[in-house]
Amino acid sequence: MSSRIFVTYPLPSPGLDMLRERFEVGVFGEDLEAGADPDQGRGIAAPSRDQLIGGAAACAGLVTLVRDRVDDELLAALPSLRIVSNYGVGYDNIDVEAATRRGVMVTNTPGVLTNATADLAWLLLLACTRRVVEGERMMRTGAYLGWDPKMLVGADVYGQTLGVVGFGRIGQAVARRAHGFDMRVLYEDAIEVPGAAELGATRVDLDTILAEADYISLHVALTPETHHLIGEPQLRRMKPTAHLVNTSRGPVVDEAALVRALREGWIAGAGLDVFEREPELAAGLADLDNVVLLPHLGSATIGSRAGMSRLAAENVIAALTGERPPTLVNPETFPS
Repeated sequence: MSSRIFVTYPLPSPGLDMLRERFEVGVFGEDLEAGADPDQGRGIAAPSRDQLIGGAAACAGLVTLVRDRVDDELLAALPSLRIVSNYGVGYDNIDVEAATRRGVMVTNTPGVLTNATADLAWLLLLACTRRVVEGERMMRTGAYLGWDPKMLVGADVYGQTLGVVGFGRIGQAVARRAHGFDMRVLYEDAIEVPGAAELGATRVDLDTILAEADYISLHVALTPETHHLIGEPQLRRMKPTAHLVNTSRGPVVDEAALVRALREGWIAGAGLDVFEREPELAAGLADLDNVVLLPHLGSATIGSRAGMSRLAAENVIAALTGERPPTLVNPETFPS
C-alpha cells in the first residue's frame, strides 16, 4: 500500500513535519524560485493539472488548497488516492460526490479558523464604512492638508443593524462581536440555530436582511444554491447606505453586478476577502474607492494557519492508519 503524500503548497508548521515523520512527502513549490517565499512574498502559483497529476501519482494522500480543483477527471488519474485533505474550511473545490463514488475520503479544517475569519470580517466592515484605505492612501501620498470636518466622513456602526447570512461557526462569531457595538443582529440560515437567542440574533429571511440591515456579512458555503446568492436583484433591494462584506466564497456574489452597485450608488460600500474568479478581479472593481479588497486573508493568523496545518495532517494520518479522520466530509467512505 502506498505511503506517499503529495502536498500542493509548502504549508506552515507543524503539518509537514507531522506527515514527514510517517510518510514519504512531496511538496509542490518548495524548490521554486519565483515567489518562493510564501511568508513574505506574493505566494506560489497553483500547480497545473499536469503538475498535480505528476506529483500525486501513486500517492495515497493529497493535501490541497481551495485553489486546487479536484474533480472526477483528476481522481480517475490518481487511482491510488485514499484521502484528499483540504487545507481550508470550504471544500467546494472538490467534487465530493465523485470522491465518494471512488471511495476517496475528503476532509477539511473547520473550527481552527473561526475567530480569525470573524475578526477579518469585522476589519472589512469597519475599514469600508470608515474609509480607512482612502485615508491611509491620502497620508502616504501627501494629499492630507489638515483636518477638515467634511473629509472622508463615514457611516456609524454602533447601534446599527447587522445581517449575517449563514449562521454557522463563523457567522455566529461575527454576531458575537456585534455585542460590543450594541447592534441589532438578524441572521438567515436554513435552520433555526440553537443558541442564536443567547447571541441576541433573530432569524429572518434574506429579503428582510436585504431591506433592513445596514451591514450584511456573508458566511455561506459555495453550493449551486448559493452561487450568485447576491446578484443585481439583491443588491438593488439593499439600502443605499448599506455595506456588504464577503469572507465566504467569491462566487456567492455576482462581482459584475457588485461593480455596478458600487459605481452607481445602489449600496454605499463593500469589503471583500474573496473573489469570483480569484485571483482575478471583475473589470472596474479595483478602480473603486468604496470597496476594500484583501487577498483571501481570512485565516491568515499564525495560530489559525498552524491549526489548519495540524488538522490537515491529522486527517491524513488517521485515514492512512485505519482511523476515522477528525473532520471527515463524506463519512460513507470510512469502513464501518
